Amino acid sequence: MPPKCIILDANALLMPFQFKLNIDHELKRLYGDIQVFVPSSVLGELANTTDKNGRAALSLARKYQIVETELRGDDAVLHIAEERSGAVLTNDRELISRLRERHIPIIRLRAERYLVTDES
Repeated sequence: MPPKCIILDANALLMPFQFKLNIDHELKRLYGDIQVFVPSSVLGELANTTDKNGRAALSLARKYQIVETELRGDDAVLHIAEERSGAVLTNDRELISRLRERHIPIIRLRAERYLVTDES
C-alpha cells in the first residue's frame, strides 16, 4: 500500500545541496502528487547549523507543510510517520533501522542521483 504522505528529516533536506538532487521531482516520479511534511523539530535542528547547506536546507524546509511537535529528532519523524501513515525520506542509518522495526516505508538516496523506495 503506498504511503499517504512523505516525512522529511534533516538528512533529506540536505540532499539537494549535497548531491544536486531535486526532491520534488524525485518524489513525484515515485508517488505522483503527494503531501510532504517536515516536523517542527527539524526546523530547530537546521536553525542551529552555521554552514551554508544547513541554512539552505532550512529555507527549503519552509516550503513544505510544517507539523508541530514537542518530540525531538528521530522520535518526531517516527511519530508523525506512524500517525499519518507516511513514508520517510532519509539516509540516516540509525533512523532507517528504527523505521524498519516499525515497518514504516523508507525512501533513500541511491547512487547520489535518485530516490528509491526501501519498503519494510
